[in-house]
Amino acid sequence: METLRLDGVRKTYGVGTSIQTEVLHGVDLVLRRGEFSALIGPSGSGKSTLLNVIGLLDQPTGGRVFIGGEETGTLGDADLTRLRGRAIGFVFQHHYQPEFTALENVMMPILAARGRPDEEMRATAATLLDRVGLTPWRDNKATEISGGQQQRVAIARSLAMKPALVLADEPTGNLDTKSADGVFDVLREINETSGTTFLIVTHDPRLAQRCDRIVELVDGHIVSDRVNTNVVRRSL
Repeated sequence: METLRLDGVRKTYGVGTSIQTEVLHGVDLVLRRGEFSALIGPSGSGKSTLLNVIGLLDQPTGGRVFIGGEETGTLGDADLTRLRGRAIGFVFQHHYQPEFTALENVMMPILAARGRPDEEMRATAATLLDRVGLTPWRDNKATEISGGQQQRVAIARSLAMKPALVLADEPTGNLDTKSADGVFDVLREINETSGTTFLIVTHDPRLAQRCDRIVELVDGHIVSDRVNTNVVRRSL
């Protein structure tokens, strides 16, 4: 089952002006349910732009984007927002609100979708925090926990709406090796137990080698897309 399909996706900035810059050049990509993939490439290769297009945060200039088999190009803003909230989770660096507790941060996507908070919402958030090992810190503000714990909050938050696809942009970028390994272990455990599809942007070749598939983007082109037959499994 396809979670994501990109057909000939292009992205050009400055359309309608004298200076146009094409960042993505006809990208084709399919992610299936349960895949755990790395997206690698040098700075300026278009990884962030591609992630924004996949995450429905930006519209492609050309080509088609399908999420769960639904073509997104014909959807209006409200429908795109609903689809993004329902089908896609995001794990970015510092993807939390520092003035709120860990529990409140995880509740936010559910609150945005449903309105007023209730006990069911709190229970869901508490269960997700337990899943990422943060129950003892659920009432701590984000500024009162470590960087690795903050990223675990971001992971729990990304899962709040039970998305089919999670996009993680350098989720371990500012962490030490031990904390990075712990965050990555959580992502992998969720993938294996829930069948959630992951696309992880990383500059760390060590972490890329722990993914089942490695997609390389250079100058807006996918230059390599290979199954990783030598996946590195970490002994826990």
